[in-house]
Amino acid sequence: MSVTTAEAAQATPQLEISTSRQLPNFLAEQKLSLAVTTYQAGKLFLFGLKPDGRLSVFERTLERCMGLAAEAGTLHVATLQQLWKFANVLPAGQDWQGHDALFAPRRSWVTGDLDIHDVALDSFGRPVFANTLFSCVAAASDTHSFQPLWQPRFISRLAAEDRCHLNGLAMENGVPRFVTLVGPSDVADGWRAHRASGGQVIDVVTGEVACAGLSMPHSPRVHRGQVFLLNAGTGEFGRVDLAAGRFEPIAFCPGYARGLAFHGDFAVIGTSLPRDNRTFTGLALDGALAKRGAAPRCAILVIDLRTGDTVHWLRFEGVVQELYDVAVLPGVVRPAAIGFKSDEIRRVITVGEPPAA
Repeated sequence: MSVTTAEAAQATPQLEISTSRQLPNFLAEQKLSLAVTTYQAGKLFLFGLKPDGRLSVFERTLERCMGLAAEAGTLHVATLQQLWKFANVLPAGQDWQGHDALFAPRRSWVTGDLDIHDVALDSFGRPVFANTLFSCVAAASDTHSFQPLWQPRFISRLAAEDRCHLNGLAMENGVPRFVTLVGPSDVADGWRAHRASGGQVIDVVTGEVACAGLSMPHSPRVHRGQVFLLNAGTGEFGRVDLAAGRFEPIAFCPGYARGLAFHGDFAVIGTSLPRDNRTFTGLALDGALAKRGAAPRCAILVIDLRTGDTVHWLRFEGVVQELYDVAVLPGVVRPAAIGFKSDEIRRVITVGEPPAA
């Protein structure tokens, strides 16, 4: 199945989106939609279903959008210098131009360019994130660019030097639990020397290394009591055996894997085309693709956790070459979002409840 929508085509005329034949049926059966940030193209895409069962594609421009958190009717999106909160402003049963969810911008934190990667919400609803530039886990602040919460033991001080490329954040019970980093370096940009096998998962609670020997790990997540991640440098999606400190591959992803979300027995994964620079070249992923006779793809993959099979996919071709994060929107059939350049942001006005008498 291949679609080109008016929404997507106007802003990105060279973009083509194709899907596996049964992806729309999967979205309908599971009653969910998908959100994805495209990093290099600066787009937030929302994928759902039209009334006739065909794929709905909605996009908005957000400069260098990366980390994405979907929870409790909100979307939190990290951009070049801000962290945005979008909230679904449609009451249950209402629609907006055929969409059953409308995410409108409601708040932003001006962070500066922290190179924010993963974003999540803590038990108080506060955004926390992987502050990659400062090699730490941080929280949004109303008075500062960020509030530091935790840093690896080997990081001697907070500095704007991207020392270890701390990129991934996994939450458990509303608190930060695991992070991924590319290499345990305490010098500026030192992580690049560790791309092939220096990646680590660190337990935030204990400060100990939970798994080592990884290659460019990203997107750690806790799901059903297990820790999953994307070992991007080898193209593998898998779980971490915490007792043995070992990574166990589940499936191969044909591309540079970043972005991981779950829905029941299914993992939703983003893959990108590797950039033609020394950060992405020379990794085991190159040989793994060649061995399988495959070319890298910019895509969203749906993998069945019970079998490791890729059961559905959505592929980007053309102007979109890199994804960063993906999110599942359960209970939403056809989402939309208010942008900053169209008239809707002036006209869509919501009113809160007045105080009790």
